[in-house]
Amino acid sequence: MSITPFRIDIPQGDLDDLHDRLDRTRWPDELPGAGWAYGIPLGQLRELAHHWRHAYDWRAAEAELNRWPQFTTTIDGADIHFVHVRSPEPDATPLIMTHGWPGSIVEFLDVAGPLTDPRAHGGDPADAFHLVLPSIPGFGLSGPTRDKGWEFQRVARAFAVLMERLGYARYGTQGGDWGAAISRELGRIRPGEVVGVHLNLLPGGGQTHEPTGAELAPLSPEERRRTRASWERGREFARDRQGYADIQSTRPQTLAYGLTDSPVGQLAWIAEKFHEWADTTDGRPYGAIDRDRLLTNVMLYWLTGTIGSSARIYYERAHAAYWGAPPDPSPVPTALADFAHDNFIPLRHIADLTNNITRWTSYDRGGHFAALEVPELLVADVREFFRTLRE
Repeated sequence: MSITPFRIDIPQGDLDDLHDRLDRTRWPDELPGAGWAYGIPLGQLRELAHHWRHAYDWRAAEAELNRWPQFTTTIDGADIHFVHVRSPEPDATPLIMTHGWPGSIVEFLDVAGPLTDPRAHGGDPADAFHLVLPSIPGFGLSGPTRDKGWEFQRVARAFAVLMERLGYARYGTQGGDWGAAISRELGRIRPGEVVGVHLNLLPGGGQTHEPTGAELAPLSPEERRRTRASWERGREFARDRQGYADIQSTRPQTLAYGLTDSPVGQLAWIAEKFHEWADTTDGRPYGAIDRDRLLTNVMLYWLTGTIGSSARIYYERAHAAYWGAPPDPSPVPTALADFAHDNFIPLRHIADLTNNITRWTSYDRGGHFAALEVPELLVADVREFFRTLRE
């Protein structure tokens, strides 16, 4: 039941070891003109690794993270790290925000201030939140886990205990990627405690098979167009982008050896996803995501040796009894912030089957890492959704 204050303090020897490994990188060859088709290009990764080695400042990032009040507690056998930022507004709404893979609490560096202290950021103090930002068990500072079975439903149950332990009887949830699955599940299992669920990815909300004429007939012309687009984007993802998930769902331990031993290997594995899943329509390789933010995120995996244990959530989900079944219905008011360049296109007529959707907002920019890419849009959407629940 104890909650222990925590501060990040990485030994210099760990940083020296990282620099030595980066200096001794053994680089592969590359086909001419391959671009991103075969994976992250050699020149792109060389440049990013050079910046990591010679310009990136971990101590500055460490100090920035340590400005947050951080804690650890043990729940269901796992040591869970979390940030807990209390708002200066006494009537603030408690909100637990959960990251995904290959993300971390770094995702929330630009949204925590406006959410906890809107008065200081030009907002309405009535929109304030007390923020709880946990690291998923097995990820970063909450890892590695020491037993099997840490799929997203178990994580949600642990986070429900965490909120109880912090004394929050009523609270909201928010998340994308795995954080979306966990946030939605928290609402489903604790509807008497969760006042609302805000998502920037909707689990199970896309078109998973080629739509038939009978399925399309009752839909509006716009929803028919969107349904076809959802199927096409999902099919393209399965053909060209799903390899990482297939490996992590079947042989995460084998993958872990290479990624835990080679910092450039781990950097490539993560940076590729930031490129493929972000909104890169501006021509930059990671869109609006700051390069040093990306590297700080990578560092939380590297310094904790948790790239392998974080991958296990895919294995545990794929081998759980519920895998392949539609999600159980959730009665809690739910909002979706739909960013145009995320991996999948969600569909309202599918979402309504198992979710109590009360707000659906589509944006023409932003991608999978909304809190990093378009923090102002995400903050505004979270505020507006929970404002409706207070009225």
